[in-house]
Amino acid sequence: MSTNDAIQDVEPGPVTIAVQQQKIIPRFKSAELMQHKREVEIDHEGRIYRLRITQLNKLILTA
Repeated sequence: MSTNDAIQDVEPGPVTIAVQQQKIIPRFKSAELMQHKREVEIDHEGRIYRLRITQLNKLILTA
């Protein structure tokens, strides 16, 4: 089985789901996740994280 056979992309709308070895992993486009902003806050169990896009167009998550 090749790598391409193990991974299948399914597009049910704005979210693409990657299926690999029977696991379903949600995939989000960064523009949709970021809501077309350079920085967003994520509340994870009461702790606030910042996800931002750098000047080099990389994503950085900080606590």
